[in-house]
Amino acid sequence: YRDRLRKGDKNLPFDRVVNSNIGNPQQKGLDQKPITFTRQVAALLEYPELMDKGKDIFPADTIARAKELYDEIGSIGAYSHSQGVPYIRTNVAKFIEERDGYPADPSQIFLTAGASAGVSLLISMLISSPKAGILIPIPQYPLYTATLAQQRGIPIPYYLDESKGWSTSPESVSAAVAKALKDGIEPKALVIINPGNPTGSILDVPTMKALLKICEEHSLMLLADEVYQVNTHDPANYPWTSFKKILRDTQSPVPLVSFHSISKGVSGECGRRGGYFELVNVPEEVTALIYKMVSVGLCPPLSGQIGVDSLVRPPKQGDESYALWKQETDTIHAALAKRSLTMAERLNNLPGMSCAPAVGALYLFPALHLTKNAIKAAQDAGQTPDNFYANALLDETGICAVSGTGFGQKDGEAHFRLTCLCDGVEEYVGNLEKFHRGFMEKYKD
Repeated sequence: YRDRLRKGDKNLPFDRVVNSNIGNPQQKGLDQKPITFTRQVAALLEYPELMDKGKDIFPADTIARAKELYDEIGSIGAYSHSQGVPYIRTNVAKFIEERDGYPADPSQIFLTAGASAGVSLLISMLISSPKAGILIPIPQYPLYTATLAQQRGIPIPYYLDESKGWSTSPESVSAAVAKALKDGIEPKALVIINPGNPTGSILDVPTMKALLKICEEHSLMLLADEVYQVNTHDPANYPWTSFKKILRDTQSPVPLVSFHSISKGVSGECGRRGGYFELVNVPEEVTALIYKMVSVGLCPPLSGQIGVDSLVRPPKQGDESYALWKQETDTIHAALAKRSLTMAERLNNLPGMSCAPAVGALYLFPALHLTKNAIKAAQDAGQTPDNFYANALLDETGICAVSGTGFGQKDGEAHFRLTCLCDGVEEYVGNLEKFHRGFMEKYKD
């Protein structure tokens, strides 16, 4: 459809494709503006002569930051340490300590080409036998099932509770462990996505403590995907807490790997490929092996590493760039929260649809309650009901969503995922509402 529109095709019932299928904030069509401070520091390091020639263009604090990094890195066209620039890892450690109130060790921090690279690496190391499996939430981010398939690992599903805002039930996790053991599978790790993707849920502290106990009882590593940690829409009522903090609060011995990224949050720098993971309670010999593995790839992209530094060291009050940074980030937070709330309210008013409100992340994951005729039409077309719905939505409105099948769901259920990144909610949701009412009328029983 994009190609047809680009070539001037006037025969389509829409004039643009709405990119509601992926959390890619700066994608053409979504057009979230980059954070100015992040890009100014990046520009100065890409072309260091600007540090002297651009004094009338760039704020003094961005020039000072760029010079500071240049003194540590030199040209960003050279390889860095395989684990990431030591100075930037030290800054990440300071960020974690300020966030959680507990020390972080730079030697246990690995900078990566986005969080996905770290997740893939850890899963590849955990799958050590044909019977090895990893507990993953359903619904889940497809990276986990795809990587497990690639490594010939076994996904061990545990189901989130949609009726309670997609909450994580420790009982569900325990039941999944018991079933895996009964089936001869060796559970190696528990994946937690917090805030949730695609669900937007945020874990409370008692649940986090219970999950740590399960990991301790069954000798599981905890993989904490925390890339949406600043995407909280109602922090007063639904605060986010890191697993590192809860682990230290409870003095838990559970091995923990926590992931973060510049792709989400308010930075949205997906294309720069920057992220990190921190190891806690991981044996030295395992850390050494991880270092050997990352060394094969030489180093993560320097542009991504610089993005991580800007993520963990934004301007502070009193800095020349602070006012603009605060304005930009506040605007993004407010827009995401408003869109999420507005979209959930309106979707819940549609017949044949329900939507648990999202208190975090960038998405909504509404449930479809389709008629027997719609389900039969999907079967006749050789598609699952949610794929059938999502394809029809795209064909008739240009709204590109992702069917729930891609994330996992219980048998007989149908969902689809939408992002809360699309501007112009009135037009966007209005078109979805019009389509949905027509779809339900067309296939009414």
